[in-house]
Parts: sequence; C-alpha cells; structure tokens
Amino acid sequence: MFDLPTGTRDERKQASEFRNSLLDLGFEMSQFSVYLKYCASGEKATAVETKIKGLLPEGGKVDILTITDKQFGAMKRYHAKYERKNAQKPNQLQLF
Repeated sequence: MFDLPTGTRDERKQASEFRNSLLDLGFEMSQFSVYLKYCASGEKATAVETKIKGLLPEGGKVDILTITDKQFGAMKRYHAKYERKNAQKPNQLQLF
C-alpha cells in the first residue's frame, strides 16, 4: 500500500514508474494504491520487500503487509455487487 506525492510533474513521473515497477515484479493492482503479490515463502516475501525498498521514491509512504495463505483465502472480495473469487496460489513456480 502506498501514498506517493503527485504535486509536480516529476513526482507524477516517479509515482508512475513505481507502479510500473510493481507490475514488473509480478504484483497485481487491487486498488489504485494497493497492490498484491503471492509469495510462496517468508524468504521470498523478504526478498521482494528488499527490491521494493530500492524502488521507493523520495517523500512517499509505503506500507508492506504480509498475510498467510489462510488469511488471504478467508478474504472476501467484491466487484460491484458480485463476490469475486480469490486467486489461487500457483501450482508451479516459474524460475527465470
């Protein structure tokens, strides 16, 4: 979750680059300033957090929340009036 300054042209550019970097890291946008990513382990989550720290723009606020598979599975998500199913964790890991 993040709140980045967007008062100047340069700040808007930095905010846009940060959002695009999250997408490049495999995050999905849940809301405009809330992005989600499945990590198979705590170690993987820590590695992703380290990458995010290196991308932080000056003056922004970023909060990282880690939840378990069970907590994510219990989350209720709605789009308009219709409940949206939670994404299933991947059956296979991809290595690049």
